[in-house]
Amino acid sequence: MRITIDATSLLLRSAGIKSYTYYWMKALRHIAGDRNIRGYPSLNRLGELHHDRSMVSWGTTYPRLALLYATNLAGPVVLDALIEGADIFHASNQVHHAPRKALLTATIHDLTCWKMPELHTAANVAADQRFADRILKQAHGLIAVSEATRQDAIELLGIDEVRIETIHSGVGDAFFHVSVEEVLAIKEDLGLDKPYVLFVGTVEPRKNLDRLLDAWLGLPDDLRREFELVIAGPIGWAPETEKRLGAGAAGIRRLGYVAEEALPALTAGALLFAYPSIYEGFGFPVAQAMAAGVPVLTSNISALPEVTGGDAALVDPLSVGEIRSALDRLLTSPSMREDLAIRGKERAQNYRWSKCARRSLLFFERVLGQGR
Repeated sequence: MRITIDATSLLLRSAGIKSYTYYWMKALRHIAGDRNIRGYPSLNRLGELHHDRSMVSWGTTYPRLALLYATNLAGPVVLDALIEGADIFHASNQVHHAPRKALLTATIHDLTCWKMPELHTAANVAADQRFADRILKQAHGLIAVSEATRQDAIELLGIDEVRIETIHSGVGDAFFHVSVEEVLAIKEDLGLDKPYVLFVGTVEPRKNLDRLLDAWLGLPDDLRREFELVIAGPIGWAPETEKRLGAGAAGIRRLGYVAEEALPALTAGALLFAYPSIYEGFGFPVAQAMAAGVPVLTSNISALPEVTGGDAALVDPLSVGEIRSALDRLLTSPSMREDLAIRGKERAQNYRWSKCARRSLLFFERVLGQGR
């Protein structure tokens, strides 16, 4: 069984989907071998993961992006030539055409452009609509990263439920094994002198940072003097939120983009992880915090209750009051934090990339068997 995976996200500035593609391909190759798991366009060597730039040099990035452009312009003929020999092609939303000689599969990460189009740019909405029409609705099989996402795809896209399988994403091994020395080093490097509540994510409307900021600023003064809210993540498309973060309110620290290799230690060093997102297809930052043994405060909607499995403090993300109250309770209750941390770390064992890869290979085998 030979599978070619569209790894275009590794050439772009990307967060969650890039992490998924990178770690998923590595785990698949570990089990099935490099020769059976290939990367498109001509991405067969995986270097270090960087979210803010291409994984390979610019000299090799541009020719590969040119191949993608040529494929999208010319159609299936070029794609078939580039993935020759593949039994299955696993597409992303960067590909505009389905292959003719290989079976087609894809991963559905979320349906936020359908559920909340007002929180996205017009370009994002158009790209996801094209992906649904040209890829998802034609695919021989689909992976959904959570059951919540699977149900959204069935309801919103009208895809037959038997064609979609739920396979939870994974968490990098580094988050499960962070040393005290690594935590102390990152705190010293970033000047994190106070116990901190951490948020990790791109600054975009869906992440609900404005309500988190309002909830934090509504806490008693003594708590905001004792603790710090740390925001880590690249700039997205929320200019008003960016202005608020740039204003430098007391007790709020903006780190900006944090490199992948520093995230496990930064996460493990947090007293509490706060992530009141309005919608998540899976929620990598939440699963990573659980793996690192950090108690989690997150939303009671979309995939987040499924991923946390009752082992996190859940709030209505639209209620500043609920977020504030939960922050207050957790910051003033070490026993509550310890309980959630222990339960969350145990829950996170479900999100190993090795488990995800094994289930994915069984999925590919079923698709190939049905497509013959």
